[in-house]
Formats: sequence, C-alpha cells, structure tokens
Amino acid sequence: MAVGTVLVTGGTGYIGSFTTLALLDNGYDVVIVDSLLNSSKAALDRIELICGKRPTFYQVDITDEAGLDDVFSKHPDIDSVIHFAALKAVGESGEIPLEYYRVNVGGSITLLRSMAKHNVSNIVFSSSATVYGDATRIPGMIPIPENCPIGPTNTYGHTKVMIETVITDHIEAERRKAKKAGKPFEQWNGALLRYFNPCGAHPSGIMGEDPQGVPYNLLPLLGKVATGERDKLLVFGDDYASKDGTAIRDYIHVLDLASGHLAALNYLREKKPGVKAWNLGSGRGSTVFEMIKAFSKVVGRDLPYQVVDRRLGDVLDLTANPALANEELQWKTKLTLEDACADLWRWVENNPKGYRQDPPAELLEKLKASKAVKN
Repeated sequence: MAVGTVLVTGGTGYIGSFTTLALLDNGYDVVIVDSLLNSSKAALDRIELICGKRPTFYQVDITDEAGLDDVFSKHPDIDSVIHFAALKAVGESGEIPLEYYRVNVGGSITLLRSMAKHNVSNIVFSSSATVYGDATRIPGMIPIPENCPIGPTNTYGHTKVMIETVITDHIEAERRKAKKAGKPFEQWNGALLRYFNPCGAHPSGIMGEDPQGVPYNLLPLLGKVATGERDKLLVFGDDYASKDGTAIRDYIHVLDLASGHLAALNYLREKKPGVKAWNLGSGRGSTVFEMIKAFSKVVGRDLPYQVVDRRLGDVLDLTANPALANEELQWKTKLTLEDACADLWRWVENNPKGYRQDPPAELLEKLKASKAVKN
C-alpha cells in the first residue's frame, strides 16, 4: 500500500526525476506530467533501473488545463503535487520575458485551478534562491535566511516570486473559505522551497542532468568542456568583491535536494502548517574558480576557461542559511562538493550523449551487484 500518490510536474527533468526517485524509494506512487521541452522520456527508464519502480507518465504541458484535468480525473488518489515544470534560464529569461511569464506564472495558475477543481490541496513548489536577488545589499544577510527581503534581479526570479505569491494567496483563501463554512481547512498547505545551485548525478553513473541544447549551469557546462563537446567555459565576470573576483554560489548535490523535497512533502502532510518557505542549501559558498578547480581535479587535468563580461541579473553571493530546514524538516545536506564533482564526471564521462544512448553495460552490472548486496 503506497504512502500516497503525488503528481510531479516537470518530473522527467533533472531535479524532478531525482525527486521522483526519492518518492518511489520512500513508498509513494508517482504520476509525472512533463511537456518534454527540455527533458527526455528516457529518464523514466533510468528511474526504473535504479529503484525497480516506474512512475506513470503523461506528456502534458503545464499550461494545458484540460490535459491536467484529465490526469487528475484518471488518478483521483493524487493528494499532493510537487511542482517543477518551468522555463529556468536566467539569461534567456531577460531575452524572452513574455514566454517566461506565460509558462512559469500562467502554467502555475493553470495547475492550481486544476488542483482546486479536483480537491488536491498540498503543493510543494520548487522555487529558487534567485527570489532574494542581491542579498549583499542588506547588512547581515549572508548566508541568506528566509526572512531576507525578496528582491529578484532578473525575469526568472520575478516569475518565481509571483508564483510564490499566487500559491500563498490561493492556499490562504481556501483555508479561510473552509473555516468560514465550518469545514476542515487544515488540508490546504504549500511549501516554497528556495534552493540554491543543484549539481551532481546519481552515484551509479546512469542518471544525471541531460539538458536539451546548451546548458546554462556551471557544472554541466564544465562537463561538456571535459568531454570535448565545448572548447572552454565562459566565466561571467571576475570583478566581484570575492576572494578571487568570481561570483559565490551554494552548490547542493541533487540527491540532497531531492530528499529536501520529500521532507517538505512529509512535513505538509503531517504538520499541516499552511504556507511555509524553506531554504534548501548547504550553507557553504564556493566561487566559480573554486568549482573549476574542484572539477578539474576529479577529471585529472586543467579545464580551459575564458573570463567575459558579467551577465545581466547575476549577483555576488547566493549562499544559503539552511538552519530552518535543518530544524523543522529534520533535513540537511549529506554529500560534499567533491561527491558532486565525482558523480557528475562519472555521469558525463560514461554518457557523453546523455539519455540519447544506452547506459554502459559495465555500470549496469555494478548497479545490479550493489542492489543484490542490499537485498
């Protein structure tokens, strides 16, 4: 008997697929909706290879209300949603802002409307640390706590803030209506997870990040430089007020991030807190140059890079203060930056074509052997 059934939007994407894996490993049934705009159905095969269970999948765009209604109708046991589906590139968001508002904000409203129609009352929203903007503008806000004033510096961040606001208003309104009618209201809950820079891959080497087209994040780009798919890494600015001039970010292993989403879902179901925001991060800041050095060490050679101008909307320091999640969710990161680099290199070295190739036989044999030992 499953603990519950969860709809995961964007569940074939990088963080969505790893969260699906964590849910399945912890007794949940999972239904995924994904447009496959920036992901692959092959992620479903990799999830099944690792945990022996396969999520139910529908190719539905987050802006398609009829499509979402159909999924909820077919699965009346869905009681919670973990919402990842979004366009997510900071640079691109400044170039095509209307599309970002249409998909991210419009899609989230569509999802909430469909959820309300089908009486699905828990939502865990995959937000972002970009909602804080440049936290160095306020004294004493690094590492960043949840009470840091919101102030995004790019369109992507603006969409995340809007969605947080929409979810908060929706959950609070549903609670008020139910209370006024003398009905139970505690079932309406939302978690706003502001996470920092996800990285790494599954330690088996058969599941990782496989962006369609050009990746926008540092570690996947370094992976492509290491495999020779790209000539060099572009470093956006070396004139920040950091120890080496490059921007500081809090890197979190994707397995830790997935377990944070699971912890937030369990908290909503057990504690019924209304709407809560938590930071998911390690609390450790690393500069771009430190990351290049750490990954180069794992690869075994220096990776070429070129410093270019800063990107519009980038900020100096996004390091988390994860104390609230540590305390309330009983969650903290377990894996190191070195783990993330080693796992990422195992993934890209063995899967240069990502999900557009079969997983290497040697890695599958190792995975089978490790599962046999566990059983």
